[in-house]
Amino acid sequence: MSLPTRRRLILSAAALPLSTLGTLAALPLAARAQGAWPNRPVRIVVPFAASGTTDILARALAPEFQRAFGQPFVIDNKPGAGGNTGATEVAKAAPDGYTLLMGTVGTHAINAALYPRMPFDHVKDFAPVSLVAGVPNVLVMNPESAKKYGVETVPDLVKALKANPGRLNMASSGNGTSIHLAGELFKTMTGTFMVHIPYRGSGPALIDLMGGTMDLMFDNLPSAMPHIRSGRLKALAVTSAQRSASIPELPTVAEAGGKVLEGYEASSWFGLLAPAGTPADIVARVQQETAKALALPAMRERLLGLGAIPSGNTPAEFTAFIAAETAKWARVVKASGAKVD
Repeated sequence: MSLPTRRRLILSAAALPLSTLGTLAALPLAARAQGAWPNRPVRIVVPFAASGTTDILARALAPEFQRAFGQPFVIDNKPGAGGNTGATEVAKAAPDGYTLLMGTVGTHAINAALYPRMPFDHVKDFAPVSLVAGVPNVLVMNPESAKKYGVETVPDLVKALKANPGRLNMASSGNGTSIHLAGELFKTMTGTFMVHIPYRGSGPALIDLMGGTMDLMFDNLPSAMPHIRSGRLKALAVTSAQRSASIPELPTVAEAGGKVLEGYEASSWFGLLAPAGTPADIVARVQQETAKALALPAMRERLLGLGAIPSGNTPAEFTAFIAAETAKWARVVKASGAKVD
């Protein structure tokens, strides 16, 4: 730039009002602020209806994120297709950190084997952030149905199913969920049949189960626990390999079911994911705040009381976990023969 040109620019600036100069001086700062994340609300997509475990965990974390980042974290329930509807929306969202997914064992392990055509690639289309919690499922019945069919234990249920093939209805939170597959595995191992009725989340399925429209369900323990404690649901067993510390008096399906159900296990998990291509520093920040939130004594006490085991692991650890779970559930789906068109 020539010296006369520079002088003209300086003189022109000197002639501007102070308010205008202040605005100009602030422009670089404003530009930087617009680039800072987050500077507007962040959406957490829950791919199931409200009141289920996926929703419970997302809503537990959202206030902690808001305190940490200074912006609202808004829960957006997008149920359908065993979680695929909401997961697809996140897979196609801009990778800018303003859309996150509370993914599940269904959306990021089971569905890839269960559905012949998937609307997204659960590995390539997502950036894993952190595993939030693992939970056992729990085999629960409507108390009146249990009384009608004389069911007090898991062997009683097997006996009732064999005596009444197709007469008992099994609710689930949707096709492809661990709740669905837990029932399919049970049917395969016991040689029984019950009619599967998929819902758009645990919440509406539990309403019908408690209302008597459905007979039984292999629900996530956190969403079922309040109703077990109130007596509105009859719990028979948990689906994990070990008993749950939150309800230790309840046996596992494997130990209650005898030799026919030896080795039975079908637990659930939930974790945060972002669209692929989301900046690594944003992913790292969300993971760090997830781990901090899950380590809070009040949060741990709340989740453990519901039967959930908090995690908060790193993106790399969560990525490896998803790969292992994908292989595991592919074997379960193949053994059960379950398919969804």
